[in-house]
Amino acid sequence: MSDRSEIEQQIIALAGVAQAARMVDQVAKTGTYPSAFFEASLRSLFAFDVPSTEAVFGNIQGVKLGLRCIVDMLTDAANEDNVAMGLYLRGLFKLETQFRKRADLQEVVATRLGHVNFKAQHFSDDAVELAASISSIYQDTISHLPYRIKVKGSVQHLQETKNSDLVRTLLLAGLRSAHLWHQLGGRQRHFILRTRQLVTAAESLSRELSPVEGNDSLH
Repeated sequence: MSDRSEIEQQIIALAGVAQAARMVDQVAKTGTYPSAFFEASLRSLFAFDVPSTEAVFGNIQGVKLGLRCIVDMLTDAANEDNVAMGLYLRGLFKLETQFRKRADLQEVVATRLGHVNFKAQHFSDDAVELAASISSIYQDTISHLPYRIKVKGSVQHLQETKNSDLVRTLLLAGLRSAHLWHQLGGRQRHFILRTRQLVTAAESLSRELSPVEGNDSLH
């Protein structure tokens, strides 16, 4: 399926989780987000049958932000932004553990994402419109699991429907990546036992990438 090593595949999936977590924090606090990385995270929800782990996000470029976040989080854990991202990351892992045990919910989510994907292919593929549809999937399924992620940020921004939809879409994308990470053998204990290995792999993958142009930097 992929020429990538096991650790590289795990890092790519983990970057998907970190990227989603970082953007949840950004949207909640500022109402802004880097559009290219949001699109990559959103599109990962429609990657049902892909030839490689990186293809889930289009390519490695799609998780460039997430790779940088992994390095930052593991080398500067006390940083305020990294602390917030780490909380969402752990929350997504906890949520994934519960989701993994619910085959019925997995089926509902997959079916409804298929419907949204059909809409994207044949009608409108506007990211904000798709986020509204994905948000309703999250509310109808994931929100009913025992564990719920508490999103902290600006009340002004979180009260806006668009931002709430973006946050739920990112949480579902993060959950999808966390599920993939677990399928590839990733475990939370690796953050302690393999810290240097994770950082080295993330840095190595980052060196393959080119700069992202335009307004897609992290604010």
